[in-house]
This record gives sequence, C-alpha cells and structure tokens, in this order.
Amino acid sequence: MIDLQAYIKKYAYFIGIAAFGIWMLFFDSNSLLSQRKLNKEIESLKRQKEFLQKEIAKDREAIKEINTPEGREKFGREHYYFKRENEDIFIIEYDTIK
Repeated sequence: MIDLQAYIKKYAYFIGIAAFGIWMLFFDSNSLLSQRKLNKEIESLKRQKEFLQKEIAKDREAIKEINTPEGREKFGREHYYFKRENEDIFIIEYDTIK
C-alpha cells in the first residue's frame, strides 16, 4: 500500500494530465467523438446546400422561360391542354399496364 501511495505521489501530475486528456477526448461535451460527428454533419449540409443551389438555379431558368409569351403558351399547352382557335388537340396517353 505504501508503494502505491509513493507511486501516485511521484507521478501525480502525469496521472492528472492523463485523466484530464482522457476526459476531454471521450467524456466532455466537446469531445473528439462529438466533434467528429459534427464535422460529418457539416459536410452533409454543405453537399445539401450545393444541391439545393443547383436546383434553385434550374428553377430560376424555368421561371425566366415561363415568363416569356412563348414560354407561357408552351406551358399552357403541355400542362393544361390549351389550344388555339380552329385547332384540334389529340392527347396520346401511354398504357401503363403491360
């Protein structure tokens, strides 16, 4: 028992620093593990941000196209089956059951 107490006294600073390091690496709220998890989440959010910015750019182009008179006419014909006077429209729907 005396040897253990002497050992602890001799290496008290080292034991304290090691205990502090282990605590900071694994048990603290800002531990290495939680930082790693947060960094993964940040990377995922960055990828999502890039994807959404590309989608926004596509949508802006579509809005610019629809805001022209030709674009409005095309959109109305494709989605709402609008037609001009004296014009016939034939709607061909493909059979989904094979």
